[in-house]
Amino acid sequence: MKIVAIVPTLNEKNNIKNLFFKLNKLKKITILFIDDDSTDGTREKIIKLSKKYKNLKYLFRPKRLGIGSAHKCGFKWAKKNKFNFCVTLDADMTHNPNLINKMVNISKNKNYQIISTTRFKLKNSLKGWPFFRVMITKLRFYLVRFLLKTKFDSSGGFRFYNLKKIKIHDLFISKNNSYFYLIESLYFLERLNYKIFEIPIILPFRVYGSSKMRFKDIISSLMNLIKLKFYKFN
Repeated sequence: MKIVAIVPTLNEKNNIKNLFFKLNKLKKITILFIDDDSTDGTREKIIKLSKKYKNLKYLFRPKRLGIGSAHKCGFKWAKKNKFNFCVTLDADMTHNPNLINKMVNISKNKNYQIISTTRFKLKNSLKGWPFFRVMITKLRFYLVRFLLKTKFDSSGGFRFYNLKKIKIHDLFISKNNSYFYLIESLYFLERLNYKIFEIPIILPFRVYGSSKMRFKDIISSLMNLIKLKFYKFN
């Protein structure tokens, strides 16, 4: 089974090496870093590793195009290079690569096309997070569920996709290129009746680097959420 891990990066130099080696322990995996104009030495670390490990690939983009855009770029690359399975995860070391085999097995044995993750089914899943971030995360979760009538935790980026059983254009119905792509794309996939399974996870607060989400992203997501509420899905 060929699987590619799609990892968007933006100024994550302190996490790249550790994340790569955790992912590289998995069998038959290719790691694709998609970097949006990092200026802290992230790219140099990726290039150095790629000279030694042939399963490390990278795409360097000339400007910050957004995490949603990076995911879509990764899907195109995976399809072009004939990968049937892909997993998306953040570069901040908060997503546990050891869960990827579990995702693969669930998809293979239970015929799910998408395996997503949730931070709201395990006690203390956000342990160690600042109070403000916990409140914002929980408020967003319940607001999304209320407005969109969805049953999934759709704002997280740790997901597995069976590209053999997903029409590639369905991953591009969402035109959003920012964080909101995560919410909107899973909402559309749910409405299209894809089989989605959700795994509870513990999500530690990042140790190195800083979150790339800003206040304007929160406001933008709220506006997009209201628009999506009234979107006429055919």
